[in-house]
Amino acid sequence: MKSPMPLGPLMIDIDGVELSQVDREILQHPLVGGLILFSRNYESVEQVSLLCEQVHALREEPLLIAVDHEGGRVQRFTEGFSLIPCMQALGEVYNEQQQRGEEYAQSLAWLMAAELRQVGVDFSFAPVLDLDYGCSEVIGDRAFSADKKVVSAVALAFQRGLAEAGMASIGKHFPGHGAVAPDSHIAIPVDERPFDEILADDIYPFKELIQAGMQGIMPAHVIYSQLDENPAGFSEYWLQTVLRQQLGFQGAIFSDDLSMHGASVMGDFEQRARQALKAGGDMALVCNNRTAAEQIIDGLADYKPESASIQRLMVMRPSGWSLNGDLRDTANWQSAQKIIQELS
Repeated sequence: MKSPMPLGPLMIDIDGVELSQVDREILQHPLVGGLILFSRNYESVEQVSLLCEQVHALREEPLLIAVDHEGGRVQRFTEGFSLIPCMQALGEVYNEQQQRGEEYAQSLAWLMAAELRQVGVDFSFAPVLDLDYGCSEVIGDRAFSADKKVVSAVALAFQRGLAEAGMASIGKHFPGHGAVAPDSHIAIPVDERPFDEILADDIYPFKELIQAGMQGIMPAHVIYSQLDENPAGFSEYWLQTVLRQQLGFQGAIFSDDLSMHGASVMGDFEQRARQALKAGGDMALVCNNRTAAEQIIDGLADYKPESASIQRLMVMRPSGWSLNGDLRDTANWQSAQKIIQELS
């Protein structure tokens, strides 16, 4: 029997293209609130639609289903989905003709969101708001531009496109991952710049999108050594003093994957999750490591999320847009295909 339990503070993953009995049990644990899908979980549009339907049916308060589906080299579902160009291409169009760049960004964001919503995915971790300083391989062409005002303008249009399809936007990687060369998946990046520089440049796009209603943010596993010894996602300074108080962000904060090396400075998996939530996070991601997820669940047996945090997560649900008929028959879908052809 389904339980009316609220969304828990953990987002986990599964190994395959369908739910095992063990998957079903762990996804029904009170501390779990979401599922993140990867390429290994995708076989076809029909298969992933059934998977999402089954996941949503597990609990009376359905789990959130997310995916990293930015476009370019970060797109988990390909066969049967439109191949979204990298975000850098949209920034380049904007530099040539601003209105066209904004129209393209809005159209492709709508397309990405509509195709994901059709199969039952609630949101994608997008857009990337990092600036491309030319030194970070993990960011690179995932960024719209090196120019903070171009990033802001194109990302605002992208956010409007997501909203048009009823999908929440999640800016990442706060307060900015683009100025450090090391990849936080495999290293512990340190950004030694002063706060004023980070605020003026890297935080600028986040501030603009927050003011325009951005619902979610993912902090970086980067240490900003002049401000705090902890990476941003584990820092009360960054999440509460800067993000909540100075920038007025009222939405949901999602940790980056706690299995990444950039999180290892915080200790074992339980310590990482506990600190990510204590610092001000609403949902902690633990991916590609079921043992770690189980350790966190066992270790956080005493954790009780605040009602405000649960409410922030509820806002991440899709709303508004619905489709009758085939998505490919819509004018929006067809115009987005022409943009993809032009940019490919």
